[in-house]
Amino acid sequence: MHVWQDFLGHGIFATDGEEWAKSRQLLRPYFVQTRVRDLELFEKHVQQLLHLIKEQGQEIDISELFYRYTLDAATEFLLGRSVGSLGNAESQFAQAFNDVQRIQNTRTRAGPFQRLVPSKKFWKGLKVMDSFIEPFIQEALSYSPPKLGEKEARSTDGSTWLRSVATFTRDRRVIRDQIVNILLAGRDTTAGTLSFLFKELSAHPKVYAKLRREILERIGKRQAPTYEGLKDMPYLQHCISETLRLYPAVPFNIRRALKDTTLPRGGGTDGLSPVGIMKDDDIGYSPRLLHLNAAMYPAVSASSPPVLEFSPERWETWTPKPWQYIPFNGGPRICIGQQFALAEIGYTAVRIIQRFDRLEKYWGIEDDIVKSEIVLSPANGVKIGFYRAADS
Repeated sequence: MHVWQDFLGHGIFATDGEEWAKSRQLLRPYFVQTRVRDLELFEKHVQQLLHLIKEQGQEIDISELFYRYTLDAATEFLLGRSVGSLGNAESQFAQAFNDVQRIQNTRTRAGPFQRLVPSKKFWKGLKVMDSFIEPFIQEALSYSPPKLGEKEARSTDGSTWLRSVATFTRDRRVIRDQIVNILLAGRDTTAGTLSFLFKELSAHPKVYAKLRREILERIGKRQAPTYEGLKDMPYLQHCISETLRLYPAVPFNIRRALKDTTLPRGGGTDGLSPVGIMKDDDIGYSPRLLHLNAAMYPAVSASSPPVLEFSPERWETWTPKPWQYIPFNGGPRICIGQQFALAEIGYTAVRIIQRFDRLEKYWGIEDDIVKSEIVLSPANGVKIGFYRAADS
């Protein structure tokens, strides 16, 4: 994992063993169901997002707004206050974060040749990121350890996580690493999924109309959804699941063998025999390619559309077997923020769809490409228009 150290340091995504376990233990209390169920956090930021969406079908890049929105929600939930990026379109941090991820992805794939990858923007972006994060580090270190314990015991807001980090360590670099890791998870994955969801909805007006009917029937035109209400809308859940099937947030991943072992297939002249894996071998795999493997699905029929087709209805009859559908990975390293992400995606989608009764698709075939870096995202944004319902 050393190739990730400059970007993610010793955070949860770049460590193993005891160090990883400590990072996960630090995060776990802030994703318990009682906290995830509190959706009021999203409402303020959703209202700011809605204010920025043009209402008469004018073309906008909704993807760009989603990345600003999720950054605001993530910083308030975990760091105690929003950075207000929805109010500032010229965010140096956002561009720097994107540059660093893009070059980090190239460095990782380059393997032993990573030194040949042009990295001027990478180092410049890291400096911008660290300047952005510095105030949060200062805040975390502004309390003495005894006061931190007292404050944490009394506090119920999101800044408790930041205080917990400072209780966990007084090392500035470790605090920085934990913040970068959680911002990567809290901003990019959710924003990418929301972007792909609305891209597909703009291309499938019948799906959008059906989803809006369900929302209006279950919740109404203006009422904010509850956590239970989101779970009680099967078509909404199918739309989200179908988006994650086609566009899992992390399209490629790596795992390192802890001991000599084998994989059941991949060896022999036909590729069907076991293949040996040595201790410390790095194994790359792709959740996206797994999800798009036609062999996992029933034969194409009226109830089983082609694997590449966006069809929420497939989830009415198809249930993937274990390890066939892994948008949040699985096993000990399953995404700890899974329920938080699903709640944020569902809540945001409902509030937007309540207000707008029709979408206009402005993107064409030349825009129907994805950018597969650390996190999957639309390569050219998502250019669509929104028409506000007359009675919303």
